[in-house]
Amino acid sequence: MTTRTVSISLVLLMVLGTVTLFAGGGAEAEGEAGDAPFRVAVVMPSATTDTAFSQSMWSALTTVQEDMGGESALELVYSENMFNVPDASAAVRDYASQGYDLVIAHGSQYGTFVEDLAPEFPETAFAWGTDVNTFGLDNVYAYTAAAEEGGYVNGVMAGLMTDSGRIGVTGPVEVGDARTYISGFVQGVESVRPDARVSQTWTGSFSDVALMTAAAQTHISNGADILTGSSQSVVGSIGAAQEAGDVLWFGTQADQASLAPDLVVASQVYDWTMMLEEMIMNAQDGVYGGETYILSLANEGLKIAYNEEFDIPDEATAAAESAIEGIVDGSVSVEP
Repeated sequence: MTTRTVSISLVLLMVLGTVTLFAGGGAEAEGEAGDAPFRVAVVMPSATTDTAFSQSMWSALTTVQEDMGGESALELVYSENMFNVPDASAAVRDYASQGYDLVIAHGSQYGTFVEDLAPEFPETAFAWGTDVNTFGLDNVYAYTAAAEEGGYVNGVMAGLMTDSGRIGVTGPVEVGDARTYISGFVQGVESVRPDARVSQTWTGSFSDVALMTAAAQTHISNGADILTGSSQSVVGSIGAAQEAGDVLWFGTQADQASLAPDLVVASQVYDWTMMLEEMIMNAQDGVYGGETYILSLANEGLKIAYNEEFDIPDEATAAAESAIEGIVDGSVSVEP
């Protein structure tokens, strides 16, 4: 894989300190020699290896890069661990100033500055999520996931697999796909186990692993034998489940089986590739925004990854597949 040094202002480096820049690739480009690559920059609140929100986007971008023919067709750079919104805003501005064709602000907390910055760079395509608001700007794309759908499927399995009838939710901030995922999960549990108790804790932080760990431990001490949650900080929840030894986990945003193969049952996986391909094609044709994209089970932007190393009861798998079919054909309705 080829790396490249990308210039960035000294002021930004002083402010951010830990910005990582990368241009991946390796496959031969399919375009003609001398063609300038399409340039994409993404700013993320956590690491590209978080096995959650940020990794889902970075994995999709590198897949698109490979499909387009490699680095000479699609140049990628990123800034990771941008928990601080002003720092993320500075990074997005810097990328737009450098002439990147598409600048992605991958975090629902980034919307305000995208709305402010986009009019200053009318020939730059901006994208942000998870949300559906383009602010009425023709150079802003908005994107989100119908996370309640996979949440429902996970909830159906959880409801059938809980022995104690007590399930714990560890969430970050009650907004965006974190909120809709939990909403769908609760509906799924109730559809098969109406007497189960699903307790929710919202830590108020997307990044505080310690708070998420403490929330999970509280649920476990109160009898929960299954946990779920959203955001990059759920590694704390998974760690608490591992320490308990007999608590199962249902994941979302990325396949989290690798974090704990003995207790992760299934994960809802976000696949942003088709959306990104369309954004890039649109931008190449001079359409820089004004559209909203929603991942769903029907358009295969959402997928359920069953952990092959975990022995999932046949009843739970069959119920999950039935729920997926019902959501896709409309016979099962899930409220966001």
